[in-house]
Amino acid sequence: MFGLFRKNKLVKIRSLNETTKHGVAATSLKELLKKGSKLLQVPLVGSHICLYEDGTELSEDYFRSLPDHAELVLLAMDESWSGFVCDIVRLLDTDRNSDLLIDAAKGLLSDERSPKRRKLLGELLLHLKDSSETENREDDEDWFQGIDVRFKTKSAYMKYNCESRIRGYMKEFAYSQVDSYAQTIQKPKLKAEYKKTAESLVMQLKSDKYNGCYFNRTEKELNRLCTEDGWFSCQGAFDQDECISLHSINPYGNRESRILFSTWNLDHRIEKKRTVIPALVEALQNRKSSNINLDYFYKMLFTRENLKLVHIVCHKKSAHDLLCDKRNMYKWGKRK
Repeated sequence: MFGLFRKNKLVKIRSLNETTKHGVAATSLKELLKKGSKLLQVPLVGSHICLYEDGTELSEDYFRSLPDHAELVLLAMDESWSGFVCDIVRLLDTDRNSDLLIDAAKGLLSDERSPKRRKLLGELLLHLKDSSETENREDDEDWFQGIDVRFKTKSAYMKYNCESRIRGYMKEFAYSQVDSYAQTIQKPKLKAEYKKTAESLVMQLKSDKYNGCYFNRTEKELNRLCTEDGWFSCQGAFDQDECISLHSINPYGNRESRILFSTWNLDHRIEKKRTVIPALVEALQNRKSSNINLDYFYKMLFTRENLKLVHIVCHKKSAHDLLCDKRNMYKWGKRK
């Protein structure tokens, strides 16, 4: 009797596989199931309705307590809904619908005035416009804007990019450079031993092609810092085991990401200028260059043994307070 006088409740309802929400008025959950099943073409038998926000399944009593315009999801018998996190999962899997998402995000961005939302939409667009599957210049000319024409593939340029960074470390170390540490050494004998050591280490670095393999996604997994698709993950600050912010980037994906990747650093855990090179000079004061463990210093200066790839936020420029291991500075049998 009293059910005849119940007020219509207006809700917004959608199905599992569609994002369009429909306004439906109903006085009971049973009526809403009938109307929704017909509207969204979901089989009525076994169907159920959940809150969009957290996936709570509705009962008749719960339905009566809902505010108007509550957002709901109509599900078939075997379907489930865990809340809006389900939409986030779908958003992350953008391979099939990326073009539609890009168009939708562009439309929202053009009308958006909130700086925060504009930033979020801009970052979404950046990641959606992913062309990491392409490798050759002719297949993604936008990615190669501003890059010398001698580079025909993304991997070739990224390899060169890494080589350039490592070369920069070599210049700070090499004897021949005017601004290198070598110019601070005053004793002629020590300077001669340093020159001999520096030349040996530079020869090894050239032999290893400046370790450009670190940024080259076509290299073997053990030799590169990225996935085969080109994704790099921040390895965390020098005093952390991992990146607590989970920074990641794919410079192979688009031109903007390639440019942003230049702000990431190959950071020496044990600092190059403050610690490694002075430790080498100290070792040469006590031993000839032939007695120095060059492999150890090579690893400390130029390899992943002491280099961490870090997002600019995780790059701490304060003193690292880490020292070279004196047990590894000399060849075995040369120092007790």
